[in-house]
Amino acid sequence: MTDLTQEQRDRLDAAAFRRLLSHLGDRKDVQNIDLMILADFCRNCLGDWYREAAEAYGVEMSKDEARERVYGMPYAEWKAKHQTEATPEQMAAFQARRPGKA
Repeated sequence: MTDLTQEQRDRLDAAAFRRLLSHLGDRKDVQNIDLMILADFCRNCLGDWYREAAEAYGVEMSKDEARERVYGMPYAEWKAKHQTEATPEQMAAFQARRPGKA
């Protein structure tokens, strides 16, 4: 791998994160349950990680503020506009990935 400075890595990481958020913003049809089944993380996880990173740098941030960064709007608004009820098949697939957890 090309030797990068920490500043270059930080810039590239930030650009990739912004592109991921943009991609997820364009794919509102992809539900969080789908992401959890396939990748074991979802938009809410990204929000949690964002908030944890902020706190690690001494920036206070609420869960709602972090989720708004990830969703591009308040979570309640996104949920009302775009979230569908998980199907029994989705829930079964999710549970199959997490044996022993309810």
